Amino acid sequence: MIYRILILCLFFGTTASAQKNDVVEDETSSTYNLNKPEREEWLRNTGAGLFIHFNVDAQLGIVISHSLVGASDDYTERYFRDLPKTFNPSSFNPKEIAELAKLAGMKYIVFTTKHHAGFCFWDTKTTDFKITNTPYKKDLLKEFVNATREAGLDVGFYFSPEDFNFLYKHKIPISRNITNLDAKTTKEYAEYNRKQTEELMQNYGKIDVLFIDGDPKETVKETAWKMQPNILITRGAILTPEQTLPGAKITQPWLSPVTIGTAWQYQPTNERYKSGSQLIELLIEARSKGGSLLLNVGPKPNGLLAEEQEDRLREMAGWYYINHEAMDDVRSWVVSKEENIYFTKKDPGVLFAIVMDSKDWKEGERRTFLLHSVKSSANTNVSVLGQNSKIIEYKPNLDVSCKFKQTENGLEVSVVKAQRIYDDHRWPNPVVIKLENVSPVFEEAAMVQTNNFRLVSGAVEMNAKILNYKDIKPKRARFYYRPYRGQVETLYAEPWKMTPWLPIKPDGTFIGTVKLTKGAYEYKAVAEQQNVVIEGENKVLSLP
Repeated sequence: MIYRILILCLFFGTTASAQKNDVVEDETSSTYNLNKPEREEWLRNTGAGLFIHFNVDAQLGIVISHSLVGASDDYTERYFRDLPKTFNPSSFNPKEIAELAKLAGMKYIVFTTKHHAGFCFWDTKTTDFKITNTPYKKDLLKEFVNATREAGLDVGFYFSPEDFNFLYKHKIPISRNITNLDAKTTKEYAEYNRKQTEELMQNYGKIDVLFIDGDPKETVKETAWKMQPNILITRGAILTPEQTLPGAKITQPWLSPVTIGTAWQYQPTNERYKSGSQLIELLIEARSKGGSLLLNVGPKPNGLLAEEQEDRLREMAGWYYINHEAMDDVRSWVVSKEENIYFTKKDPGVLFAIVMDSKDWKEGERRTFLLHSVKSSANTNVSVLGQNSKIIEYKPNLDVSCKFKQTENGLEVSVVKAQRIYDDHRWPNPVVIKLENVSPVFEEAAMVQTNNFRLVSGAVEMNAKILNYKDIKPKRARFYYRPYRGQVETLYAEPWKMTPWLPIKPDGTFIGTVKLTKGAYEYKAVAEQQNVVIEGENKVLSLP
């Protein structure tokens, strides 16, 4: 529970008000959870899923649904009246998408049955604002469900209880914060969502995952669990930090929905795509911290995936095909990482050390790593996933074997990158070292809590605490900090700066002071435990 509290502080606590745009604020609005333990365990074993955001306004290449908030009467009227007349995703091929998702390591696909605008991708009886009233005519959701199941993947539905079309028809100003509905309309709104949920739960067979985005969600949850008791509700019941990953590992099941670019829906302009390597690294980081990555794509108006999105999924597929062992059915190691090496583990005694910064690691080059948190046994074996470490192409006399040596400071591992993946011999993505029959140097890691800040004599005083200091007693700690560019821009942020090492008080607290100019900054506390740096949560501060 402590890690849940820590991460909630990041998203809903003291973030700078100027930086709160697009931060999800409804995911903890309901604590009602009837998820079965085995379904939540399934999520913990599941490395990744594919998210598909699609809506009638994909034709305009703009933000999904949100343009209706604050829109003029003319815009709103034409949106609901005219856009369905020209929406025809005739090239939508859910079979191809599902097969690609499976290659990329996805175990389930979540499709937007209805986003906030209220457009329904099934032949609902509750509204005329639906896919079967477009030139496409068919029930697209049914096609998605059938293709996903045929690919052997689990079926997930995204559903928004917020419905701008419902508000429009009731002459209620469109907003994300509707709190003043009269009793009659409130009841009608809930009944509207209940009927739609019933249709989704009874017309498409077994639904594995439900992602509820927005309020009021209670009626949706109650109806879904009543009709399909084995369904796993993610947002609405468990933690789903959006467009970011937690700073520390979390013991409860969680997932992070993240876009391939910056937009959820297809956006042909003003878009910046993450590289394939960045997406792979996000997947690895999520798994190392005990979570799952829900990676989002947005089809073009004709239903095809943008070339940039497909290309990145192909790159992920190549990496996953080689390294699937390190992503599926794994748990967190005692620490999530050591510098640029992230860890996942499988019991008993199997550890994966994932070397993130591998773009300059040339084929045939031997590299040696010292793993401070790992110790070997008499039966330890070391290998590199995907290669036999006996042969390298065109270099028959080169020793490419894996070696290891236990030292006082940790386990020294020496391996060669010996598999050709790209024609130019420059595969830039992480290399995974598999260690069998190893154990952690310490059984419990420091629990680092990043606390609030205050201004003291023109400087920023950052506070933190080692929650289990009496048991762990790390010798020193410090803070990392850097300018905060926004939630979506985290991957493009500057390198972290560091305070000097700081003493830790007997109660586990420590304080760092830095001089900063005006603006927004993110910061986090870290502690060193037996030569391993352990990070706390990120927080954001703003200086006027």
